[in-house]
This record gives sequence, C-alpha cells and structure tokens, in this order.
Amino acid sequence: MINIIYEDNHLLVVEKPVNILVQKDDSNDLDFLTMLKDFIKKRDNKPFNVYLGLVHRLDRPVGGIMVFAKTSKCASRLSEQVRNRTFKKTYYAVVEGKLDSSGTFKDRLLKDEKNNIVKVDDKGKEAILNYEVIDYKDNLSLVSINLETGRSHQIRVQFSSRNHPLYGDQKYNKSSKVGEQIALFSKKITFNHPITKETLTFSLELPNRKPWNLFKKV
Repeated sequence: MINIIYEDNHLLVVEKPVNILVQKDDSNDLDFLTMLKDFIKKRDNKPFNVYLGLVHRLDRPVGGIMVFAKTSKCASRLSEQVRNRTFKKTYYAVVEGKLDSSGTFKDRLLKDEKNNIVKVDDKGKEAILNYEVIDYKDNLSLVSINLETGRSHQIRVQFSSRNHPLYGDQKYNKSSKVGEQIALFSKKITFNHPITKETLTFSLELPNRKPWNLFKKV
C-alpha cells in the first residue's frame, strides 16, 4: 500500500518504505520509482508510460517522506531548489551515546563506488549538517538533522566518524545486530511549489517501532 501524502497535477509527495531502492541499480530489485509509476498507470488507466521525475534520494534502508515531479518542467525547477539549497529536508535519527545539545558537522566525504562505502577524506566533497538533540534515553540520542549538503551516506558517516553511529546501521555501526533496522527517517520537507511558488511543508510521524518508541512522541 502506497502512502500518498499530497498530490496535484505537478507533484507527488509520498512515504518511501524502508529497504526499498529509490531507483533501479545493478541488483535489479524492485525500486520505488517503478512501483509509483506502475501504481499511477493502473489507477489512472493511462495507456502510455507515466513520467515521474526523481528530485532527491534516500538510501535503501531509510524510509520517510519524498517528493517526485510529474512533469519535466517541475523536475527541473525542484532540482534547481535542491542545488541552491532552498529545498529543505529534516531527518530524525537515533544515534549511540550522548551528544552536545546542538552542533554542526563539517567534513569532506569521499565515496568508494566499488564497495559503496563513504569515508572522511580530505580529497572528498564538502559535507555540512546541523543537528539538535531532541531526547536522550538508555545511552541513545534522538536527534533532528538539517542537511546543508546532500552527500551519499552523509548523515551515517558524519555521526559514525565521531563515535556516535546510528542505531541499526549495518554498514557503519559495528555494534549493530543482524536484523536491526537503521534508525534514520526523512521526517519533513519544505520547498516552493514549482508552479504556484507557494511554500509547502509536509511531515510524517516517526515510526512506531524500536528504537523510535523509546522516546516521547514528536
């Protein structure tokens, strides 16, 4: 069942499920973009292929809110907002340990394409995020995160490199247990409608599962 949060002739705002690719890769596993196109095609009885423009991405294990463009013009305008950083994304994460109440991380990140891992490296691209601690319990911190840059695996690597890896991160947290789900969630997005120019904000409640349910509702 696809959770559609908002839809008009130009945009589709939806919740991406966890452990689903955003778009096809070499694995040939079913991806979210294809799922959405097939859903719209069947729902609207469209005789031809459906256009849906990918504006931003989420890592495969990460769930939460995403927006897709229903026309190429809207895709171009939304992509421009991503580039000029007027497209705002707020993530929530549960990380190990206790952090300062708020802070900014600045690093340079380099991606190893062959092994699909990212590391802090002076040869990499600039990566900046701001975080705020929302709650702390059982040596776990619930944090909200606003990205100033959108590098691959950015949140996961920047926290892990400071010995505060994300709960359940099978790639960057050595203490995560098999079967644990990464505690990273795309909670809120804010952008300008590409046609009406109206400022739009959409958000989701945090998942009702461990470790999210250890904390008060936000």
